[in-house]
Amino acid sequence: MSNLKFNEIASRWCAEKRNYVKRSTFAAYALTVRNHLIPAFGEHHSLSETSVQEFVLDKLSAGLSQKTIKDILIVLKMIARYGYKHELFPHCEWEIKYPTEQKPGTPSIFAISDQRKLMKHLTENFTFKNLGILICLHTGTRIGEICGMRWNDIDINRGIIAVSRTIERIYINEGDSRRTELIVSTPKTHTSKREIPITKELHKILKPLKTIVNGDAYVLSNEQTPIEPRTYRSYYNQLLTSLGIPPIKFHGLRHSFATRCIESECDYKTVSSILGHSNISTTLNLYVHPNMEQKKRCVDKMMKSIGKI
Repeated sequence: MSNLKFNEIASRWCAEKRNYVKRSTFAAYALTVRNHLIPAFGEHHSLSETSVQEFVLDKLSAGLSQKTIKDILIVLKMIARYGYKHELFPHCEWEIKYPTEQKPGTPSIFAISDQRKLMKHLTENFTFKNLGILICLHTGTRIGEICGMRWNDIDINRGIIAVSRTIERIYINEGDSRRTELIVSTPKTHTSKREIPITKELHKILKPLKTIVNGDAYVLSNEQTPIEPRTYRSYYNQLLTSLGIPPIKFHGLRHSFATRCIESECDYKTVSSILGHSNISTTLNLYVHPNMEQKKRCVDKMMKSIGKI
């Protein structure tokens, strides 16, 4: 067994991992290692359960969510396994405990009245940026997906929109060089690469545009150069403010689409497929939150079925 420190093993792991994952994934790993793991464990020659538990509690105290911390520990475990496999680090297992916390609230979505107000404005005040927001409300696409969408991805004859790329800004950490870079890549999972049907209302708007636009241009800019997510998010936030609509994160467009589908009694598997979730449980956990009226209708329907009402 060698006497290497954690930071040396992490450096070797990063060098190997770079060859097998997407650039955006590697950038996320490298950022986690640099910002969280090296400061905490860099000089360690082993990882005890006590030290990892203390790390978790420190991160919780700093305001990180349990999900974020668990994501960090996934990277920590990968590095630890790499070290053990190559006989660079002693075998280590840990069982981490988290303080009891309340269940997260339901995702932020637009009230029906605000959604109608927003959609009316987007329809009556055409710009390519406004069109992008409208597409998100009709399809549930993510911000990186709408930023990466080209006109060629919209097939008017078949009535579908193909989600085949995403745009994101990643952090590059190479030695003393630290910078960000805007990249265009394929969606993260195979289920995220999907085809979404175009609604009749959206079809009416898109059909005349398709006859005059350049197919290789990005939808949001109608140019060969895309608009990046943080710029588009800023535009969206300013639009909500100007319309007097309560602030909802851009991802709330996706949440609203999914919630409206569920409220319309669309089957969960279909909604999951449209959203590009790899597992239907993700859809159920995120969007199936029946309110009291829905619960009442459910039990009333149950009683009617057995002839009690």
